[in-house]
Amino acid sequence: GKLRVYRSRTGGNDWDALTNGLPQSDCYVNVLRSALAVDSLDSCGVYFGTTGGQVYASADSGDSWMPIVRDLPAVLSVEVQTL
Repeated sequence: GKLRVYRSRTGGNDWDALTNGLPQSDCYVNVLRSALAVDSLDSCGVYFGTTGGQVYASADSGDSWMPIVRDLPAVLSVEVQTL
């Protein structure tokens, strides 16, 4: 499987797959709706956790991703605090 995050800049009419830095083979995890969060910075930081125990972060509104935590139990929710 491939891990993808989708973004719309047209109010949901068109969607773009954001995959830069995400696993694109042999990835069989789910992302729950409550396991996705954004911060209030400019450009927007986006974070999500997977049922496989990984947390990914993007500091550029989803254009690129990097894993920031691995080997957790299934991530059911993510919350972000901007300091």
